[in-house]
Amino acid sequence: AIDEYKPLDATTNPSLILAAAQMPAYQELVDDAVAYGKKLGGSEEEQIKNACDKLFVLFGAEILKRIPGRVSTEVDARLSFDKDGMIQRARRLIDLYKEAGIGKDRILIKLSSTWEGIQAGKVLEAEHGIHCNMTLLFSFAQAVACAEAGVTLISPFVGRILDWYVANGDKKTYEPSEDPGVKSVTKIYNYYKKFGYKTIVMGASFRNTGEIKALTGCDYLTISPKLLAELSKEYVKLTPTLSVKEAQACELEKIHLDEKAFRWHHNEDQMAVEKLSEGIRKFAADAIKLERMLKVDVIS
Repeated sequence: AIDEYKPLDATTNPSLILAAAQMPAYQELVDDAVAYGKKLGGSEEEQIKNACDKLFVLFGAEILKRIPGRVSTEVDARLSFDKDGMIQRARRLIDLYKEAGIGKDRILIKLSSTWEGIQAGKVLEAEHGIHCNMTLLFSFAQAVACAEAGVTLISPFVGRILDWYVANGDKKTYEPSEDPGVKSVTKIYNYYKKFGYKTIVMGASFRNTGEIKALTGCDYLTISPKLLAELSKEYVKLTPTLSVKEAQACELEKIHLDEKAFRWHHNEDQMAVEKLSEGIRKFAADAIKLERMLKVDVIS
């Protein structure tokens, strides 16, 4: 898919890695990761953890052979409330990339957009020069805190926001401009541009091409191969719906969020609370499945 659509950047997450690791085409990468874990030694748990980290980096390195930009590699979701743990794991991943001859400028470390994750991102950016991609972002409070932390990029989720409103409300279909996920990213984009934040807004998790077209003009969009295939069949002229000029004319009030204010404002958004916790649980569950898969190889 990367060879076909030639994106600038690409992303991975525990669910995508788990799916790919089960494909015969990538068995060699799995074998290399397991061999690496065994070589480092230690307890069985340590060997599996090291094999997992290595596998993430091996997939990232393969992707980087095919794109000119950066690959995103995710820190274990089970560390989502452990600031120091996330910093340590992120630095470990960057060291593994360095061992593979890949500099940190080509990597985005993905962190959950919890308060702890955002603060980990702030430290990694400011003190270690490690670029971060804040994922599982659903609330405006998360976006504001990320901007104040000075992270490189955020991935606000569009489709998962829509999923929640469809599941929890009477309305089952939305016009693209009225899509709750589209409206969320539009507000974040306008806020960032109005107040001059450098953090890149990368809309993510799309359910249909209408959502994508409704966010034309956004800094970046991360789009699945399936939706890229649908877009490639369309021949229509798109006019940007988002622009810096229009954003700067918006009536938005600048806010500052310390930890207490962040937790309160995020907690007020039921959708965001539920989707963040669900996303962390799902990624953690897939990380555990991947470890179990590698465990069979480690002890064999």
